[in-house]
Amino acid sequence: MAKATEATQVSDHGGGVQSIRVPIPDNPLGYTLIYVLDTDAGPVLVDTGWDDPTSWDTLAAGLTACGTSVTDLTGVLITHHHPDHHGLSAKVREASGAWIAMHEADAAVVRRTRENAPARWYAYMAAKLTAAGAPDEHVAPLLAARDAGRPRRLPGLDPALPDRTITPGDLLDLPGRRLRAIWTPGHTPGHVCLHLEEDHPARLAGNGRLFSGDHVLPGITPHIGLYEDPDDATVTDPLGDYLDSLERVGRLAPAEVLPAHQHPFTDAPARVQELLDHHESRLTDLLGLLATPLTPWQLAERMEWNRPWADIPYGSRNIAVSEAEAHLRRLVKSGRAEAVTGSDPVTYAAVS
Repeated sequence: MAKATEATQVSDHGGGVQSIRVPIPDNPLGYTLIYVLDTDAGPVLVDTGWDDPTSWDTLAAGLTACGTSVTDLTGVLITHHHPDHHGLSAKVREASGAWIAMHEADAAVVRRTRENAPARWYAYMAAKLTAAGAPDEHVAPLLAARDAGRPRRLPGLDPALPDRTITPGDLLDLPGRRLRAIWTPGHTPGHVCLHLEEDHPARLAGNGRLFSGDHVLPGITPHIGLYEDPDDATVTDPLGDYLDSLERVGRLAPAEVLPAHQHPFTDAPARVQELLDHHESRLTDLLGLLATPLTPWQLAERMEWNRPWADIPYGSRNIAVSEAEAHLRRLVKSGRAEAVTGSDPVTYAAVS
């Protein structure tokens, strides 16, 4: 079992792997587990944490407690582009000269985030929400921000561009370690898990250890929404991608999972099955709601969240509608729901 140092939020998982609990400001998740992996070329991070002064100070203090420092880091492996994972990457690179590696699909999201003007993003979001059936009063602030030329004031909008590409199936170039990349899209298009193909230090039964990012967590399910390119009309199926990726991890059967939130755990196949069952149950519940045709917005209003719809903040409603659309696409692709011909905005109904 991991040995934790409470004062520095550091845990030693054995076999040259330690973790640092880096806080996420004003977020119920509390922290991101940033892993420090020893290699013959120097320490490498798996993710970096939120771009915040307290988070940076915690990361730096944690590295000292791990017996190293920011300046000693040689590389950063990013499981996915979200700001609680990739936010501090630029500061780490500036302080250490470390390379940053990421899957190309998420690198493309980073490039779009950096290159798209705020007005274009506001217009794109307004159009998507209107098509999803959002009421005028919800779309109006986006249009007002577009017309006023307002900058986007959200975290992670100038994320670091990676230096290297994480290629699925490849052993990463980490001297003295066997770490293989596994593409696990769903939570983001380029989410990767990293499989440490080495005996577990406590000799637990199973196939090595897995840095799972947000793909498989011990007690919560990751958000599955839409990450689409305004210049690409491809209709994606992120929930289908996620479920396929879950099964891939289940078949891998690692001895231990080292996730980015909560805590490490064993019996990955059992947790994968719980997640598969959860999503199938949710899809079945949504089919019941779709006995009456609904827009994605109307479906989101009726879905079960961690609080009543009336209490969900503005930005979180946009995320909820994106998740509702992801579930609708899965139902449509599996032949269990369909768009109602001639509806505007489009509504969906269960196939009888």
